[in-house]
Amino acid sequence: MILQIQIQSIFLVFILGFLLWNRVESIQFDLELGHTKCITEDIKSNSMTVGKYHVVNPNEGHPLPDTHKLTVRVTSPHGNSYHYSDHVVEGQFAFQAVEAGDYLACFFSADHKPSTTMTIDFDWKSGVAARDWTNIAKKGSVELMELELKKMFDVVQSIHDEMFYLREREEEMQELNKSTNSKMAWLSFLSIFVCLTVAGLQLWHLKSFFEKKKLI
Repeated sequence: MILQIQIQSIFLVFILGFLLWNRVESIQFDLELGHTKCITEDIKSNSMTVGKYHVVNPNEGHPLPDTHKLTVRVTSPHGNSYHYSDHVVEGQFAFQAVEAGDYLACFFSADHKPSTTMTIDFDWKSGVAARDWTNIAKKGSVELMELELKKMFDVVQSIHDEMFYLREREEEMQELNKSTNSKMAWLSFLSIFVCLTVAGLQLWHLKSFFEKKKLI
């Protein structure tokens, strides 16, 4: 019963997460010249991910300053490079993740005197959110209801995969707990054995000492 309630709670959390996820358009952050800022995204293996970025023009109607250039690198959890751009003001990337874990997108700007700050607009999506459903609808002439059903099916499929992933992690944690408990049991037994051995040696030593002194 408790397990069923936990599964239902996790299911609701995922539903809310996906609903909120689809509404997120992009993020903006400030980057001081000469510094680096990195953003991580937890991506499952075989998931599609897309991203785009650009430097926000501080003065609309005027060209960007020459100092507002970026070096961008996207790497996998094992350090493999999936995207690299140098001295750019905008760019985009798209790839299918081979490794599962935290992917890193790092933004660097060359140092400049006097130092200033640039604003970067960054949109990074993966999984269900990475699919361009608008273009799919336009290309396939899909009816609105069918499009919504496709979205819902994709969300359910992602939740299903995530549930199996959590179940595998739970089994791994259970195996780790069993192994840890077993090691702790052997360590406790060894500690007791050592204590008893030391106590026995102390008693033997005291008995021998008193016998030599003819006290007993």
